[in-house]
Formats: sequence, C-alpha cells, structure tokens
Amino acid sequence: MRTTRFPFFLCALLAAGTVVAEDAKEPEAAEVVIATVNGTPYGLDLFRLFYLERLQQNQGENSPALQEQAFNEFMSMVVASQEAARRKLEQDPDVGVALELQRMKILSNAALASMAEEITPTEDDLKKAYEEVKENASRTEYKARHILVKDEEEAKKMIEELEGGADFGDLAREHSLGPTGKNGGELEWFDASQMVAPFSEAVAAMEVGSFTKTPVQTQFGWHVIELQDSRKAEPPTFEDAKPQLVALLKRQKLSEKLIEMRDGAMVELNEEVVKLKPTGDAPADAPKGD
Repeated sequence: MRTTRFPFFLCALLAAGTVVAEDAKEPEAAEVVIATVNGTPYGLDLFRLFYLERLQQNQGENSPALQEQAFNEFMSMVVASQEAARRKLEQDPDVGVALELQRMKILSNAALASMAEEITPTEDDLKKAYEEVKENASRTEYKARHILVKDEEEAKKMIEELEGGADFGDLAREHSLGPTGKNGGELEWFDASQMVAPFSEAVAAMEVGSFTKTPVQTQFGWHVIELQDSRKAEPPTFEDAKPQLVALLKRQKLSEKLIEMRDGAMVELNEEVVKLKPTGDAPADAPKGD
C-alpha cells in the first residue's frame, strides 16, 4: 500500500516510547517494520531515532503535524539513499570519507556516554565543587530602572527634571527609547556581568535610592539610571546544586581521561602533513643537535 500520510497510530506509540501490537504482545522496536520500500524493510527503531533528532531540532514540541512531516522526510531519505546505492555512490571517495567521519562521531559519542556512566563522583568531590560554586555565586544583584535617550543633552535635561521633582517612571514612559520605557524603565534583577561595563560600573558606584547625576554612555545611547535596591545573591543549596555538580565533575573526569588516552596512544605523525610547533624558544628552523 502506498501512502504519503503519517500512520496516525504511531503518534501515541512515539509519544509513549513503546510499541504495542494489536495482540497485546510487546515486541522490541527493532522487530517492528514501519515500512517496506522497494522490497527493503525499515524498522521502527530507525525511524524513532530519526524522529527524536527532529524533535530536538523542534525544541521538543511533539505534535501529529511534526510526526507526519518527519515521516515524509524519512521516506524521502529512504528513497534517496536507495538511489545512492543504485548509483554505487559509496564507492565515491568523498562519500566514503563522509561516511567514515559520521561512523567515528557516532562511536565516539557512544564511548563517551559509556565512560561517563562509569564515573561516580564521591561525596567529598561534590562538596568541594559546591564550595567553589558558592564562592562564584557570591555576587551582588541590583534592581534599577533607566531612561535611554539618543544624545547627552537630552539625558542632562532628564536629570534636571528629576532634580526638580519629576517622577522617574513618568519620564521613562514619555522619553525612553528602550523596550523598558513603557514600563517606566524598570529592569529585572541583574548582576554586573549581565550589563555592559559603563552601565554596570555606574550602578555599582551608586547608593540605593539615588540616580546618576551625569549621563552614562553605552553603545545603545545615553542613560539616566536610578538604583532602587541591591542584594547579595543566594547560592543554591547543596542538594539543589547536586545534579549539576555531578554532571560537571563527570565532564571534568571525562576530559582528564581523554587527555590520558591521547597521551598514552601510539601516534606516528606524517610530518610532511602535520607541521609540529617548535618547543621552547627555539625557532622553527633551528638546527637539531646530534
């Protein structure tokens, strides 16, 4: 039977991540044929992997429409790959190199995932890493609002009006060019790293409740800033941070293991292709000693 429509029954199967046959048996996905094209069967496990990649590209928004689109793309890929086989394109050197590269990537990722599973950070390692996180999390956050205008003279005029008793929010709503203008110039809580240097430096030097007496210039224009409040950022608790710490330490240990494996590998370089950098301060063309 020919079809260009996505088999609707697969919607539930893909979403659940299982395959349920009509007779209530539960065969493995590899045993389930999703389609036979020109006499060649293709398993549900193959399509499922293809679909999961499409799902990630679509930021996880699973839908029948996406499933149908993915199935049609999968079928197009099937017939195109069959045509490549008919043309014996696997024998093309460029195609062969590309296939080998993809094979290496897949095997490399599988090896890294397997190695990561074998790494179990100790509680002491986790607590040590947590102390570093706490130290880095010790930062000041600011609550501020600003008026953004095109030129310095206009910014000075805003400051004069504020000194005369004008309302900061009203001036921002009337004059500010930034997207926050309609909200009276209100900014969310931020730390210095989230703002451009002139802005963050000005805020750090201010007292709560004050506004800048001279305009602050950034690449966006000229700012008049009011510091509304400040606070010390609270680091996450150890338990809340633990999953991220485990992942961090696994990455670090994995990186160390890869360096160890590279250093321990027997490598013979073709120096006509791979030009080695000279060691120390010796120039590249320095004569070698006997």
